[in-house]
Amino acid sequence: MQFPAQTFTLIRCAARQDLPAIVRLLADDPLGSLRESYTSPLPQAYLDAFDEIDGDPNNELVVAELAGEVIGVLQLTYIRYLTFQGGRRAQIEGVRVDQRFRGQGLGRRLFHWAIERARQKGCHLVQLTTNKDRPEALEFYLQLGFTNSHEGLKLFL
Repeated sequence: MQFPAQTFTLIRCAARQDLPAIVRLLADDPLGSLRESYTSPLPQAYLDAFDEIDGDPNNELVVAELAGEVIGVLQLTYIRYLTFQGGRRAQIEGVRVDQRFRGQGLGRRLFHWAIERARQKGCHLVQLTTNKDRPEALEFYLQLGFTNSHEGLKLFL
């Protein structure tokens, strides 16, 4: 399915009623299906997380909408550091585009929106991580101008 450019209407901050669609997107890939729980009703943990994110001025959960349907999502977190002379950076997480609309420019459009939003918030850089099991995502980020400048490490607790 393709989305006509004139029909694609909105990139906006998510509302609580978007949560089932967001969780559907997060669960709809091989890695996400192992860690997310897209059930009805949604587990309370998703509702609690949404409320905390929504109430935090340093976080924005953003959706892309087509004809009233949520078809993309990402989270922006604004982080103040002492490095870079007390600089501010934006972290992009949880990026998903509905499988029906991949490869049509929606992800690129979401990223351009997020990068511009980070500029508006006074950020000097945008950073993200990607799972090594998603080589196509890494290639996409490199095409957007991101550089593979650091090694990322995680310790699951």
